[in-house]
Amino acid sequence: MTESSRALILERFGTLPRLVERPVPPRAPGETLVRVRAAQVGHLDLNVVDGRFGILPTLPFVPGTNACGTVVASDVHPIGSLVRLNGSGLGLRRDGGWAEHAVVPDKAAVPTPVGTDPAVACSFFSAAGAAWAAVHDVAAVREGERVIVTGAAGAVGSVAVQLAVRAGAEVIGVVGRPAKLAHVPAGAKAMLAGDLSKEALGGPADTLVDTVGGPVLAAALGLVRPGGRAALVGYSAGREFTVDLADFLLADVALLPVNLMTRGRDLAEVGERLLAEITSGDLSLNVERYRLDRVGEAVERLRSGAAVGKVALTVTPPSG
Repeated sequence: MTESSRALILERFGTLPRLVERPVPPRAPGETLVRVRAAQVGHLDLNVVDGRFGILPTLPFVPGTNACGTVVASDVHPIGSLVRLNGSGLGLRRDGGWAEHAVVPDKAAVPTPVGTDPAVACSFFSAAGAAWAAVHDVAAVREGERVIVTGAAGAVGSVAVQLAVRAGAEVIGVVGRPAKLAHVPAGAKAMLAGDLSKEALGGPADTLVDTVGGPVLAAALGLVRPGGRAALVGYSAGREFTVDLADFLLADVALLPVNLMTRGRDLAEVGERLLAEITSGDLSLNVERYRLDRVGEAVERLRSGAAVGKVALTVTPPSG
């Protein structure tokens, strides 16, 4: 009897994938079959589901660009070992991790320490890696600087706040909703986006780490001093913002994009350290968890901006 496996199948762009039963996908030489334990629901995944990304799959298709699970069959990875799944077109050009089983190229399965929370393992890197790149590599935050971090209760923003505080900066953590003020990490001054002003900050900022884009970016950008830096990480509040070029030239603020897709390989070693710190509790990263059959709720939490931290789909491991 063929073993069955549940999977979320996207049949039409702009709709939610449908949960179906299917045979466990076959593995070819050079590939690893994984029993998925958790899979990230990220903004990149939603862009693919919506048909709004530069790389789109042929439908029907299983979304999910990041996942974590245990090895079922492989010529490279030990059976039963925990691995993170990412890269090699996963969730973009080939079926991804929103399923009970996933088949990936051997190189797309990264060994992960025993005892790591799969929901954290599948979702930490896009947040922690982007935050590290923004704070240290791109914005180059220095001790004593005043730093604004937007989306400070979100996944990237909350880690960026913690890293900037560690660097000795005076950090202002900006959120869009009163309910999120309590979720800004300790060490930062929590502030609503609508209350932003130089007077409220105590003066101009040296650096901006913007994780949300849209009108929040436009407002925060005007609070950075001439010669300051703005690291642009995300666009959950809007993909576009308008700049008056004359004012922009006078402002003399450097706009610096953070592209994790091009920086991922260079951040691999840093990522392992950040995962260890999250696992030990030295860094905090909240992950909201939803079963496969609650994908609609997970997507809505992320789309609406109500989610605190990352969002992941979890799969209960088989009994026994």
